[in-house]
Amino acid sequence: MKQFLPILVAIALGPSGVSAHPHIFVDTALKVLVTADGQLEAVEVTWAYDEFYSLLIFEDLGLDADFDGELTSEELAKLQGFDLQWSEGFDGDIYLTQGGKALALNGAEHLMTNVSGGQITTRHRRTLLEPSSAKGVVFKAYDPTYYTAYTLNQGLEVTGGCTGETTPPDLIAAYDKVEKLLYATPVDQAENAYPEVGEAFADTVRLSCGE
Repeated sequence: MKQFLPILVAIALGPSGVSAHPHIFVDTALKVLVTADGQLEAVEVTWAYDEFYSLLIFEDLGLDADFDGELTSEELAKLQGFDLQWSEGFDGDIYLTQGGKALALNGAEHLMTNVSGGQITTRHRRTLLEPSSAKGVVFKAYDPTYYTAYTLNQGLEVTGGCTGETTPPDLIAAYDKVEKLLYATPVDQAENAYPEVGEAFADTVRLSCGE
């Protein structure tokens, strides 16, 4: 998620020492769109940002001047799509695989941005680059660097007669992995070459269809 951080936020949240501690917290929902004949069509991703990060976005964009946690229609229009300005190579922190093979997604289509109680929530859609059967597809939402923590706690919906089973991460194993990787990294390189451990902290969603 760092790929679209405004400059002020990037400075405010920049790494200050090496630790396996995320700086941005995002409650996440997924809606998986499957056709009637079992083809995976798209996924809609909802991100609800933590209040502190939302506040920094307001400050960076000059929004919510009265500090009431709500935006005017003009301010809300300015916020639309703020988190879809991705740099080249950024995958949108959503990863799909089938049989261990990665499934590529097209770019993001903005669907919704709203603000309530000082918290920003957005939703976007990603379609598959190439058609694929939905059966056995695995979804994970994570930032490889674990700078942003995604938690799939806002719901999972699967259409087309398929279902999704969510498995939470093994946090003990995840932190053991962090410790081992950091121990193997020279101290003078640890901050600039922080191991990519985000996947170890990710919820796993596996689709089943016609079973």
